[in-house]
Amino acid sequence: MANEFPRHEFSPEDIEAFHAEMKVGLLATVNAEGLPHITLIATLQAASPATLVWGQFVEGLSKGFIRRNPKVGWLIMTLDKQLWRGQATFTHTAQQGPDYERYNTTPMFRYNAYFGVHTVYYMALEGHTGRHPLPMAPIVVASMETLLARAFAGRKAKHEALNLWTRQLLSKIGALKFLAYVDASGYPVIVPILQAQAPDSERVLFALHPFGAELRAIPKGTPTAIFGMSLDMETVLARGTFEGATRVGGIPCGSVRVDWVYNSMPPTPEQIYPPVTLEAVRSFQDAS
Repeated sequence: MANEFPRHEFSPEDIEAFHAEMKVGLLATVNAEGLPHITLIATLQAASPATLVWGQFVEGLSKGFIRRNPKVGWLIMTLDKQLWRGQATFTHTAQQGPDYERYNTTPMFRYNAYFGVHTVYYMALEGHTGRHPLPMAPIVVASMETLLARAFAGRKAKHEALNLWTRQLLSKIGALKFLAYVDASGYPVIVPILQAQAPDSERVLFALHPFGAELRAIPKGTPTAIFGMSLDMETVLARGTFEGATRVGGIPCGSVRVDWVYNSMPPTPEQIYPPVTLEAVRSFQDAS
């Protein structure tokens, strides 16, 4: 296990904090090609000092990924900007039991006429950082540095991977942005990059602090996922190649060249770049 995650149990205070209904919960999984994927999991909690649990109430790619590859990275951030990050191993699911009942009696699901939690996922904790505050002052400084570097980073892009809406979301000051990659042990790692911005239609740029040591340690050429979320709960997932650390306008920066974009918002999560070709239905069968 990486040195960044030295704690192997949750404290009672951690467990209580995770039960807040209003929080950011992220799960990083690994797809069939070995590439990182990030999903918003609002129900992510700790069921015991060594177990994480979350409830599924919508479909999505991550549910299939975790069943094929149980290694995951996770992040929880509470409304008071307290942060936990770690890694875990998926173990099993359940469609009944105390955790299933608890999820479906919370206000979010108890009074919802359209959906409830239908499957509970369990993960064994591998390690975590412990509670630490999101470093807001360094993030503000890094955001200003990224904005300055962006003025020197503009160049004609070869591909329109990031459309205008996606560039605006990933460049918005105040939006939440996170990076994930798969480490040498095969487990994903999630790193906050709230300072990130999109200088053109195929790159995401970010000053190399805070979390600078972690970002610099990512090998150049590593497949990387970036998850963006506005305060209005608009979300997008981009994936590409980490281009390493360099100076842009004299500012140490990292960047990701994007080659895949996914709309992660309901009601229809789907790939939006490269465009998916629509094919005419030429064969019909009577389902009756």
